[in-house]
Amino acid sequence: MGKSVNRVKQAARGAGLEIDVITLPVSARTAAQAAQGLDCAVGQIAKSLLFEGAVTGALKLVLVSGAHDLNLDKAEALFGEALVRADPKRVRRETGFAIGGVAPIGHLCEIETFMDRALLQYASVWGAGGAPETVFEITPAALLAATGATLFDNT
Repeated sequence: MGKSVNRVKQAARGAGLEIDVITLPVSARTAAQAAQGLDCAVGQIAKSLLFEGAVTGALKLVLVSGAHDLNLDKAEALFGEALVRADPKRVRRETGFAIGGVAPIGHLCEIETFMDRALLQYASVWGAGGAPETVFEITPAALLAATGATLFDNT
């Protein structure tokens, strides 16, 4: 496995978690693809979306249930400023992950993180493992603790 996947495993160990990063036989670039490959509900996929604050330019990681899109019209009320999609080159440079394989943990930089409260309804969720075809299973409570995320309502 590559450096990005190993960084996810190290971050999990550092957070006191035991995870198994698995490689799917198909791409998991989208929540629907990952859910199909895992035979789970699409809502159990914790999408890792990276945005830039429109005012501050700070990167923000938003973990969203695969069953939902992020309503950017509500971003300012939810996150303190409007959000714009982060530039993929910046994402790679600053987090160490390529778009499509951004994990919720193991970033090269400190990043303010938010988590969709809808993920809490599941016994377990799946996050990207550091490469487009890799994932790992985790409880929502453990994901929340490991990321230090702020919960938000995405409905």
